[in-house]
Amino acid sequence: MRVLHVASEVYPLIKTGGLADVAAALPAAQIKIGVDARLLVPGYPAVLDKLADLKPVRTLADPWTTGGTVLMLGRTPDGVPCYVVDAPEMYGRPGNPYLGPDGRDWPDNHLRFALLGWVAAWLAGPDGGWRWRPDVVHGHDWQSGLAHAYLELRGGPRPATVLTIHNIAYQGLFPASLLGELQLPASSFDVDGLEYHGQIGFLKAGLYYADRISTVSPTYADEIQSIDGGWGLHGLLASRAPDLWGILNGVDYDVWSPAVDPALVQRYDFDTLDDKRIDKTALREEFGLRQRDDAPLFGVVSRLTPMKGFDLLLSAIPALVEEGAQFAVLGSGEGWLEDGFRSLSERHAGDVGVFVGYDEPLSHRVQAGCDVIMLPSRSEPCGLIQLYGLRYGTLPLVRRVGGLADTVVDAQDWAIDQERATGFVFDQPTVEELLAACRRALELWRDQARWRSVQRVAMRQDFSWTASAKRYLDMYRSAYPDE
Repeated sequence: MRVLHVASEVYPLIKTGGLADVAAALPAAQIKIGVDARLLVPGYPAVLDKLADLKPVRTLADPWTTGGTVLMLGRTPDGVPCYVVDAPEMYGRPGNPYLGPDGRDWPDNHLRFALLGWVAAWLAGPDGGWRWRPDVVHGHDWQSGLAHAYLELRGGPRPATVLTIHNIAYQGLFPASLLGELQLPASSFDVDGLEYHGQIGFLKAGLYYADRISTVSPTYADEIQSIDGGWGLHGLLASRAPDLWGILNGVDYDVWSPAVDPALVQRYDFDTLDDKRIDKTALREEFGLRQRDDAPLFGVVSRLTPMKGFDLLLSAIPALVEEGAQFAVLGSGEGWLEDGFRSLSERHAGDVGVFVGYDEPLSHRVQAGCDVIMLPSRSEPCGLIQLYGLRYGTLPLVRRVGGLADTVVDAQDWAIDQERATGFVFDQPTVEELLAACRRALELWRDQARWRSVQRVAMRQDFSWTASAKRYLDMYRSAYPDE
């Protein structure tokens, strides 16, 4: 089976979030199980600089650029064939792929990602099949949404189509007045089409026109069909429930494993778990924390936003420090939260350390050096940080939502005794419930024999991409029964 993944970012070429990790790992995992998987990504400067064996294969007369678009083909560091939409007018801008230097969306984002979808439709159509034509076009998030519209609305034979929702909060909404610029018929601007409350919805287009819809955990698939979780699209998603699949993201254990991680001061594995304390000592030094034998270290690697629940943690930290906890926080986000964590690090110097920003190697060291990794999210479609924590023996402390609910088993006594517990789970997004979960973690940490037994269960969990890749193949076959 031939599958074309359409994505706006892919690690390690360019990354702003978890979408890039999935866009890199899923095609690579599919290739290992026999799928002919390829990528299509915009030609940002970072992509053009980092792809190997990059060569032009065709010049396309698209509707928007003055000099045409060059379709190029290279390979990612994992060896995945990767088509690139080389259109400097659209993508030749350094930095963030979606935002200008002022932090606002590029004003032509509707055209930039319309072009991505248009090229995907060309590759999948009768003109594009001169060398390789996909059986399935698999789009990721709103930036790929118009690929499904172009494929459906042009008529005639087409491949099966899939859209994966990584986060339904991001919908790609644009004024209705721009419809004519997108080369779509006026009839498509309808509730049975891409219209969303009087606007053009790129995500809505994908959800309406794709043959199958997936999202990144079974619980999140249920949540987005509800009024509270569907961000206005719950009705459409509920009507398409038979076509909606919840498939957990996987982990690339070649990258995220303490046994092979080059970022760590000391590598370790299931059999050498005592060596984890060396990473804890080094991390404390890196974050300016006191070396204390009596204190568990709680870690954060995240965007600092209320959606991630870090306003709750901001309020909870003073009490937890008084009770013997330390914190290492790595992240960036809303200014008032960044300032709040900086203030805590000043007031609790030696017990709270904060790095505002993002540093990939440091994120690995936080996973290795901490005892607990925190995700008190109000919403979390899948989450990868908790999956990394499990493999590093760093117990996740999470809210029971989305993929967090599907991947972490609460350390209640019965679950510990049955060797099923892997972390700490709370239900309501309140400071009181977060504090209660953290206090349970503090209590268990002080019983090192039981703590170690939970760590070992956590490290044995297998969330590799192989199982996820097989589930996606099942979904493709349901939409493309000839395979």
